[in-house]
Amino acid sequence: MRLTTRSRYGTRMMLDIAMHCEDGPVRISDIAQRQGLSTKYLEKLIRELKKAGFISSKRGPGGGHTLAMTPKEISVGAIVRSLEGEAGLVECLASDNLCQRIEDCPTREVWIKASKAMYAALDEISISDMLKEGSFCVKTKPF
Repeated sequence: MRLTTRSRYGTRMMLDIAMHCEDGPVRISDIAQRQGLSTKYLEKLIRELKKAGFISSKRGPGGGHTLAMTPKEISVGAIVRSLEGEAGLVECLASDNLCQRIEDCPTREVWIKASKAMYAALDEISISDMLKEGSFCVKTKPF
C-alpha cells in the first residue's frame, strides 16, 4: 500500500494543530499557509478526522480546531486508518471477492503479515512522540 496524500497531509495537519494550539483553536487557513497545502483539501480531511473523534471544532470569531484527545492518545496508525480505511498492502486483502485464488494463494499470508506489521509500527508512533522527536518543524513551504 502506498500512503496517499490523505494520510500524509492529515498527519501533518494533526501535528500542526498540536504545535499551535497553545493560543487557542487553530484555523485551517493558517495550517494551509504554514504547510503549503490547499485549504479546501484540509477542510475535507478535517471533517473526517473530526468524525473519527480526533478533532474538536469551534465556530465563529476565535474559532478553529483543537485536538479532541491528548497527543499521546493519537497514533499515526489511527490517523491513517481514519483517512484510508483498513487498507492492506495489496488490493486483494480489502475483499475476499477480489481474487479467485484466495483459498490457495501462496502469498496471501505474506501480505497479511506485512500489512499487520506496517500498522503495528504506525500504531506505536503518537503525535506526542513526533513532537518530542522534532520530526517536523514549522515551515512556510511544504516539507
